[in-house]
Amino acid sequence: MEFAGRTIIVTGGASGIGAAMCRHFAELKAHVVVADLNLSAAQALAVSIDGLALPCDVTKEADIQRVVQQTLEHFGPVDVFVSNAGLGRGQPDHAASAPDEDWHLNWMVHVMAHVYAARAVLPAMIERGDGYLVNVASAAGILNQIGDAAYTATKHAAVSFAESLLITHADDGVGVSVVCPQYVATPLIGLNDSDAKDLPTLLTADDVAASVVEGMKARQFRILPHPVVADYAQIRATNPDQWLGGMSALRRKALRTFGSAQAQDIYKLV
Repeated sequence: MEFAGRTIIVTGGASGIGAAMCRHFAELKAHVVVADLNLSAAQALAVSIDGLALPCDVTKEADIQRVVQQTLEHFGPVDVFVSNAGLGRGQPDHAASAPDEDWHLNWMVHVMAHVYAARAVLPAMIERGDGYLVNVASAAGILNQIGDAAYTATKHAAVSFAESLLITHADDGVGVSVVCPQYVATPLIGLNDSDAKDLPTLLTADDVAASVVEGMKARQFRILPHPVVADYAQIRATNPDQWLGGMSALRRKALRTFGSAQAQDIYKLV
């Protein structure tokens, strides 16, 4: 895929992985739309990359439709839609202890937002015979995030929906990638680039963005910024009991070491 002159929307684009992708796409001469709940942060980034900032609550289909329409009016047809917005709230106690509100929000942000994006741009992409959908999921969508069942379940659903998009629309000329990073130093888990220094298990948002660009150039479906995730997935598929036992052991180790099993700590143990 070539990026120059392409119009790309990135949701959750004002910070973290989203902002890093916006900067990379702009460096490649794409027209970038920074869509985010935090409009002031989106505007600051858009000014620096000569892009367009638009407010967007991805849990509202009307917001996504509006972003697509305003992008069409400003830059022209949407070539790439990157559904990147995400959240992680953890769980207070046992695996089912998160309140319904958290489960619902995870579902809306990690699954329905991707559905809304596809509804908004697929018809035109199919008609043109060209377009690209990038759904940012997580290694948790292939494996599991200890301490956050709602996050894990909805990220699995996100990966599954991306598979459906590719199976259904590859013959229509629509590219699909699903991005599944493991631990990334972003505000989502309270970390920054300095935390990732000399730690191969913890990547920066820029590292992930670079992986996304390379994966899109190759029209690669599953983009794994942490290649080791593929090895873990192989063990999970061929010997699930061994893998589950290892994950339980990792959780116990986190509890012994840190007193809790939080994503911002577990990366130090893998």
